[in-house]
Amino acid sequence: MASMRIKKPTTRRGKRALEDREPKTIENTKKTLLMEGRKCSNEIRQALKDLNLLKKPNSRMMRRNNDVTPFEDATPLEHLAKINDCHLFLFGSSSKKRPNNLVMGRIYEEQVLDMVELGIDNYKALADFKTEKISQFTKPVIVFNGYKWKLTEELRRIKSLLLDMFRVGEVESIRLQGLEHVLSFTLTDDLTILVRSYRIMLKKSGQRTPRIELAEMGPSLDLSIRRTKIASDDLYKTAMKQPAILKAAKRKNVSRDELGNVHGRVHVGKQDINALQTRKMKGLRKTADEKRAEKLSKQKRNSRGAEDESMQDDDGDNTYGEDNDRMDADSGADE
Repeated sequence: MASMRIKKPTTRRGKRALEDREPKTIENTKKTLLMEGRKCSNEIRQALKDLNLLKKPNSRMMRRNNDVTPFEDATPLEHLAKINDCHLFLFGSSSKKRPNNLVMGRIYEEQVLDMVELGIDNYKALADFKTEKISQFTKPVIVFNGYKWKLTEELRRIKSLLLDMFRVGEVESIRLQGLEHVLSFTLTDDLTILVRSYRIMLKKSGQRTPRIELAEMGPSLDLSIRRTKIASDDLYKTAMKQPAILKAAKRKNVSRDELGNVHGRVHVGKQDINALQTRKMKGLRKTADEKRAEKLSKQKRNSRGAEDESMQDDDGDNTYGEDNDRMDADSGADE
């Protein structure tokens, strides 16, 4: 069997590129590969362009059509994702059987993990909304509306996939002026996903907190679920597994409620009330007579203690003398 040769990088740029693709404890922000199929309608092309604008700079748009069928054979798609270092993909195509078809999925270990096929029933482009747009590279606030997202495992995976697709890293602190964009995903009773994009406007309210208004800026999509391909529970748990370093250590007597508030229980030992430091004020100070009386009582206690010690010493001497006399008497009787 011939041994496989691994070509080492010859430039610093190539070395940095390989190091960037190596496994890390804290992963890089996932990139999305957007590509068109062999046959594609103008509506799908425009939808991919608008989604690419929302995903920038964490996206890669392919410039030519690709003869790929993800549900039949995902090997070409996995190869393109590996070359472009992308772990998410959006594939658009259109045919007589499945018009305006949008396939969304994610990749784990260079293989497709989850994949869902969506049909665009209604679409309104970003340019059709004559409103002010947001600044570039803005992190969106993602909102899921509807109680049916948690009904089945399939819907839960679609929700997780949408969250993975449009979120941009984790944010530790939030600045109010930095909130400009809202992405809303609403699941209706007939399992139609309504995708809406809003711009946040902060208005004067006469108080410290401003009044918030939402202005729809597009794009707007009504998506129907056609086909799904989700990973098994074991593979999904393996993909979601975190290193032990990132797991937060459990803190005793600390819990969180449903709103995220932290509640802690403190165990206090027995306290000596007499030793507590109270507030010092003139009204609580001792007068000269009280200090004099306390000094005299202290002297009396000391003198009484000294007398008791001397009496104990005298008693000890008497008993010692009596013992000597008894010993002398006994010795005389023997003689």
